[in-house]
Amino acid sequence: MTYRERNVTISSSETATAKALALPDELILMLLNEESGYFHQVPGWHLNCAVAGAALAELSLQARIDTDMDQLILLDRSPTGDPVLDFALHQIGAEADTRNAQYWVERLAPHAEMMIDLTLDRLTNTGILNYHDGNFWTLSSAARHGAYADAEDENTAVQFIKTRIGKSIFGGAIPSPRDVIIIGLASTCDVLRFIFEIDDEAEERIQLLRQMDLIGQAIANAVEHNLAGPLLRQAALTKPIPRVSLSRLLFNRHVWSGNLPALLADLKERYGSVYHIKPPIGEGEMFVLAGAKTNRWVHRYGRMYLHSRGYFRELEAEYHAAGLLPALDGADHFRLRKILRYSYSRAYLEENLDRLYGHAKEHIAGWNQGDTVKLVQMCHRYSNAQLSPLFVNIDCQDIVDDIIAYKKRALNTKVGKILPKFLLFTPAMKRKAKSVDEVVDRIQRSHTSGQRAGCPRDHADELLTLHNSDPVFLPEVNLKFALSAPVLASMYVGEELSFILHTLMTQPDLYRRVQQEADAVFGNGEPRWDLLDSDQTDVTARVFKECLRLYPTILGSIRTVMNSCVVEDHELPIGARVLVATTASHYMDDVFPSPHTFDIDRYLPARGEHRSPGYAPFGLGTHSCLGSRLVELQLLANVLLLAHCFTFELKKPNRKLRINPFPSMSPVKWIKVTIKERRHELPG
Repeated sequence: MTYRERNVTISSSETATAKALALPDELILMLLNEESGYFHQVPGWHLNCAVAGAALAELSLQARIDTDMDQLILLDRSPTGDPVLDFALHQIGAEADTRNAQYWVERLAPHAEMMIDLTLDRLTNTGILNYHDGNFWTLSSAARHGAYADAEDENTAVQFIKTRIGKSIFGGAIPSPRDVIIIGLASTCDVLRFIFEIDDEAEERIQLLRQMDLIGQAIANAVEHNLAGPLLRQAALTKPIPRVSLSRLLFNRHVWSGNLPALLADLKERYGSVYHIKPPIGEGEMFVLAGAKTNRWVHRYGRMYLHSRGYFRELEAEYHAAGLLPALDGADHFRLRKILRYSYSRAYLEENLDRLYGHAKEHIAGWNQGDTVKLVQMCHRYSNAQLSPLFVNIDCQDIVDDIIAYKKRALNTKVGKILPKFLLFTPAMKRKAKSVDEVVDRIQRSHTSGQRAGCPRDHADELLTLHNSDPVFLPEVNLKFALSAPVLASMYVGEELSFILHTLMTQPDLYRRVQQEADAVFGNGEPRWDLLDSDQTDVTARVFKECLRLYPTILGSIRTVMNSCVVEDHELPIGARVLVATTASHYMDDVFPSPHTFDIDRYLPARGEHRSPGYAPFGLGTHSCLGSRLVELQLLANVLLLAHCFTFELKKPNRKLRINPFPSMSPVKWIKVTIKERRHELPG
């Protein structure tokens, strides 16, 4: 049987062509754990060698290289069309001397991360894997029902090879060369134990099969001879983590403006990407990770070493809850994200833009020329007027100020720990806390089966359905926080909208350009939603991106180290609190030249400064904002709508912007704006 006859194919949809799976593809799919949406964890050098070996073995099966005990010979250097294989071919072809297979496993292993990224891109682009925000993957429905998903038992990402290699391991079948290789790769990664129950007899069979493949032997030698030394030397070679002095922290120029990302960026320039601080307020010390490199590390590896439940535990206790979405990790976190992803998706908002528009028009109908209002409060209420009806089908404008005040105080005392705990239990706060109970009561009363008949499903429907179907996974004690979350979302959205409007009021030329784009969208009686993603709203979109860079609502996240790890040559001890300052890189010159300059041209295709882990206004990794795409669309539509209808001006235009950084970044609450002009009336 030839390679092409033996190679596995997937069933295609009507618009996709069947694609052959190469050995690197099969290896990655074997490692996928669909329950958690990520991959079975494999020691780094093991995985690197297995990925390198998979590429070499595939080249051997395709007769591009030949191997024996002493040498690996290049037979055909013409491109294969697979970027992973072509990279390996290029490396081999560039070497003047002939080397053996172990040499090439070790030579390619340091490039394994790049090869994995290329493989994941290939599997996603060909429709085999689905990528989910937060760096999660699942097998696509087309791939599930493809030619390789023929096992009779549970349908998982490894079923297409489980039957094949199971017959070789347990049934004594004579394996094909491809199956011998994949068994060796899986054994190297120690992933077979996740698929089968391996007893002593099966282990002997696996070791026997591994000896049948020369490249498999080369991988084993590379692992054996290179793994122990680096791991044992790791702690001895790490650098001490520098400690920031209190004076250096307090007298930084950005402390007084409240710009914490800029402060942490300044400290990174002096102390490096990992440093130790003891804030003058709050509890305990913490380590800070700041910069594009640490962002990349957290995005790729944070789930293996950091957990989120510790920093959120006290807020859970305040709600008498356990297992809230921000505090979950692993499979439960992925499961809840999958359930809620549609109600937080851009697609959901696109389907409801007319409803959003209707709520917005109704709210601003009472705004009049000459009115003077507090900027942040205005934006909180405006955002809530849209989000609460859209997500949970209620109006809570009468209590939104109390809800936001209570939740800010709860976050500052229980999560950020910058205020003493007793401030959450003052008489005023106890009264405001009742507003959360009131909003939950309104949601539940508006979501009876009779009232929801014929209505499109919303966020509250998803939560209540999940609670009814699985009250252990989402117990009643968690509903109070989960159902009131959209009101909290209106706080964050409103604060970012405040920054955008403040920016426009201080930059009249940009304001006029945005108003011109707004008039194109809303100036013809009915909104032109098709223009929101077009060149005709490009300036507004770039203003929005630059405001997210300079004024990210969320600075970063607090995590606890659960497995000792080394980041940028610094070892983080187990149990340490870590501030992952994902937005500090927004103020770093090596990521964004002249970072304190407002420059919307950064986002032009020729520059594209935001296309890196250094741009992270919505977080990174598994806990990145689930509704980021929805928020982008909502803010874009709202900035354009407000620019079309009004011209705002600052009550005190010469006063420098001050930021309140806790619990989220926001302009200080006393900034006032005046409606200078009502530019257009909207149709009823």
